[in-house]
Amino acid sequence: MIEVADFELTAEAAGGTVALQSGELELQLEQHRRELTAYAYRMLASAFDAEDAVQETFIRAWRGYKRFEGRAALRSWLYRITTNVCLDMLNGRERRARPMDLGPAQAPIESNLNTLPEATWIQPVPDGLVMPEADPAEVAVGRETIRLAFIAALQHLPPRQRAVLILCEVLRWQATEVAELLDTSVASVNSALQRARATLAAGNVSSSDPSPELTADDQALLARYVEAFERYDMEALTSLIQEDATQSMPPFDLWLRGRDDILKWWFGPGIGCQGSKVVPTVSANGSPAYGQYKPSPTGDGYDPWALQVIEMSEGRIVEFTFFLDTETLFPLFGLPDRLGA
Repeated sequence: MIEVADFELTAEAAGGTVALQSGELELQLEQHRRELTAYAYRMLASAFDAEDAVQETFIRAWRGYKRFEGRAALRSWLYRITTNVCLDMLNGRERRARPMDLGPAQAPIESNLNTLPEATWIQPVPDGLVMPEADPAEVAVGRETIRLAFIAALQHLPPRQRAVLILCEVLRWQATEVAELLDTSVASVNSALQRARATLAAGNVSSSDPSPELTADDQALLARYVEAFERYDMEALTSLIQEDATQSMPPFDLWLRGRDDILKWWFGPGIGCQGSKVVPTVSANGSPAYGQYKPSPTGDGYDPWALQVIEMSEGRIVEFTFFLDTETLFPLFGLPDRLGA
């Protein structure tokens, strides 16, 4: 919540002067926080950057409200500000990515581990920070458009093209509305949208395929996975992982393709994960997520190791993403900083 002095703001509107006490305006801004955070996250691929962008949006809204003439809805005005904030933040930056965007899969050996800076990587986001409170169909579409693969695909688009695609394809704005927001022509919006769609299609990614809720079978699969991982049971894990599954571990650029290589890693360089505890947490990017805690070298409890985000398809696990930045991600996902013995 933003903290400001309790003063009166005025704006010229069609019916005369509109006066809002600071508490009233703050309430109106807060009503849009979640959807603006979702928009900024799709633009920036970082939950923390998205929250910063929305905070800056609210600050600019406070400062500029006296000049807001009421010619557009408050929501549209806030999206204009958020778009400008995101474009400013993206100016001169390299795009965030996933390890598979940076090079081919490699052999599961420790010498292939290379650490890259935090700003290189797409960060996960808790569903509750960005998912709409709406009917199931809208929630399903919203979940699909925060999937890690979709967020990664968006980062391949130039920033303004990215904004056009999100506004038109995800939020279902009309081209005329987007043109007004971006101070450009409808023809330019349609051209940018066509190019953006082609880029996503080339990556076999779509914003239009809704993602269903987890079924009872999915839940049972996840329960078996947690049990097998905690036992480090190779036979059970083999039966749960699809043959062409992938694994990545930001901030390392190494990623693995194929169940055999994944298990070679787990039972080779990654053997330190044996004996881990796996704790369910809120969904990340529309997918099940778990906090993984490795046995402490001191023998006293378990230390945080990774936020596991899991993708499934047709009764098997098809993708593991192990986010190793537990210092920042575990608090974001409400996970304890360590587990007792």
